[in-house]
Amino acid sequence: MGSAMSEQHHRRQRWAARAALAAAALAVLLPLVAGGLGGLLLLAAGAAGLALTAAALWWVLSRRGVVRMAAAALSLAAPVALITLFAAANLLWVVLLSLLLWSAAVWSGRYALRSTGLRPVRVKEYRTPPPERPFLLLNPRSGGGKVERFQLKEKAEALGARVVLLDPDQQQDVTALARAAVADGADLLGVAGGDGTQALVASVAAEHGLPFLVIAAGTRNHFAMDLGLDRDDPATCLDALTDGVELRVDLGFAADRPFVNNASFGVYGAVVQSPGYREDKVGAALERLPDLLTRQSGPRLTARADGTTIADPQAVLVSNNAYRMDDPFGFGRRERLNSGRLGVLAVRVDSAVEAAELLLSPRPEGLTVLTAHHVLVEADEPQLEVGLDGEGLTLPSPVHCRIARRALRVRVPRDRPGVPEAPPRLDWRRLRKLAAAVGRTAAPSRSRRG
Repeated sequence: MGSAMSEQHHRRQRWAARAALAAAALAVLLPLVAGGLGGLLLLAAGAAGLALTAAALWWVLSRRGVVRMAAAALSLAAPVALITLFAAANLLWVVLLSLLLWSAAVWSGRYALRSTGLRPVRVKEYRTPPPERPFLLLNPRSGGGKVERFQLKEKAEALGARVVLLDPDQQQDVTALARAAVADGADLLGVAGGDGTQALVASVAAEHGLPFLVIAAGTRNHFAMDLGLDRDDPATCLDALTDGVELRVDLGFAADRPFVNNASFGVYGAVVQSPGYREDKVGAALERLPDLLTRQSGPRLTARADGTTIADPQAVLVSNNAYRMDDPFGFGRRERLNSGRLGVLAVRVDSAVEAAELLLSPRPEGLTVLTAHHVLVEADEPQLEVGLDGEGLTLPSPVHCRIARRALRVRVPRDRPGVPEAPPRLDWRRLRKLAAAVGRTAAPSRSRRG
């Protein structure tokens, strides 16, 4: 029975791999077959149009005034002109069909590879007794007022938690509040707020070996997303107080400052501290970016990650575990939070040509992606502007980033949505081998036929 099921599974893999290869080949050949030389020329025009769009976007970000306005118009006109060009040649249907074929190739290829690669890493769950004296900090402004909208204070108190509402009209030291709660006997610390506030309280919890509760009441809730929590209904996070399990996850540090998501140096680290950034993020970014991208302001950075030197990038992102880069639908997510390694993403772009390469090339020179245990970010200035979990601060240069492996005990509801399984990386060489190898395995041997 098991052998028959395995043979059936191998057969499905074989056909999925072959379907992926066939669909990919058709997606490439269809424009050439349907359009002939004209189709080939239109494909070349399409690539040129994409490069022109990328260059125009670079000028939008790195220029001001009339040049920026002209570049914005060009970034819109280029794709419109491409669509018009294909429609005039009666080849728009070819483009659409090619895209559908390519989508089918990707889906079939991932289906074929799903059971051949490494299984996704499952975070071990630890069953521990519910807390007896939980302490929660709630920010009433987070997420546009989710604390009040979902009645988080009332629900938490009904479950036996001591709740402190942060005062939105004055600056409060959440670290001091968390330490005072520990001194008063709290056996769990929790936060409903932004990732920056969560990181500060998480550090206190890790320091004292206490469980930490994340309530997804912020605007973006990246940490909650990667923990598999329900971001649509933050009240469900409170279920962890009565029916929860613990996960052991990593905690990042930039100098002595903790972060649960990332520390950003360079462009974003400067933009996030611009006056008016909170009220008008786009306007503040467009005001600062031209000087930052063309290196007329801001420090010159050098990043050293476990022996790898990254010279003169405009932006360096150091994350608590690596972000997924191979899947557009999972971009910005982390497959795991307990690898014990920092993710490093550095960008250097100095011209429109390099901007086009960054968008179109599979391996652009201006993009560095790696993982490391330690990252040292240096500058030619004594102070570095840093965006730490979206909060702006200034740290003395150089800044040493490290990761404390599985230092944080996060208590989560036993029943939660979970983190979507990452699709396998699409490897065409493995697909070709899989199609051939499985086919040969399934075929009768020559000795048997004789």
